[in-house]
Amino acid sequence: MKFIFTPLHPEWEIKKSSSKMPRPSGRGVTGFTLILFVIILFAPSASFSFEGKGCGQDCASCHSLTKGEAGGILKIEVSDIKISPVKGLWEVEGIQNGNKVRVYIDFSKKYIVVINKFIPVDAIGKPPPIRKIDLNLLPLTDALVMGNPLARKRVVVFTDPDCPYCKKFHTEMKEIIKKSKDIVFYIKLFPLVNVHPESYEKSKTISCKNSLKLLDDAIEGKKLQKADCDTKAVDENIRLAERLGINVTPTIILPDGSMVPGFIDSTTLLQLMEAKQ
Repeated sequence: MKFIFTPLHPEWEIKKSSSKMPRPSGRGVTGFTLILFVIILFAPSASFSFEGKGCGQDCASCHSLTKGEAGGILKIEVSDIKISPVKGLWEVEGIQNGNKVRVYIDFSKKYIVVINKFIPVDAIGKPPPIRKIDLNLLPLTDALVMGNPLARKRVVVFTDPDCPYCKKFHTEMKEIIKKSKDIVFYIKLFPLVNVHPESYEKSKTISCKNSLKLLDDAIEGKKLQKADCDTKAVDENIRLAERLGINVTPTIILPDGSMVPGFIDSTTLLQLMEAKQ
């Protein structure tokens, strides 16, 4: 069975490297998975021994992984290989079905680790750093507009019609524009096709009409007709998101360019905007 890697999916799994790959569990982080992950990383086996001549600091002096080997194991087109932030793992980047993926292979080449990101211990309990982007890189001509177009404060939102957290944030946006006439939301349709396969066609239908009403209908679970135009806006949004390093919906970009990945409520958003003034 061929294993499909979901790009940057927030899910931790460990798979035995073999020709018969199991299906993704879809259960997120479990105690068993974390225990197994720790056991694999720190078990006293030859594969994870960092003692001995040449392996005290430079792991690559004792362990190697070529693009050909990695491609054969993962069945993807490999673009880059480097040692991961956690010793004992190779970080492999490549292309699968036209999507960028990042996967980790242990030094023994027996296990594959699919993980969203590594979190430093000293970062636990602290808010993630907010990254800024150049607002000039955000074309808004194809965006749906929610609120007063003449409002001084512009917030750009990358959203997916089938994303449950986007649906929650959609409600929060409506609450904000009821309270403030000085905030406008520019909504860019960014379907996560590997997670929500039907959202791409829905996004095209909405984009063809540039209709906030159709987005409302999709959010409410109503069936949409097929797109009646050959719009390129959705594909352009997907490419733009890739260039900007956006891989989560919703992703919220504040008026000063600060990027907030994931859902936040209206109170938190207003507080962030006030703090940035």
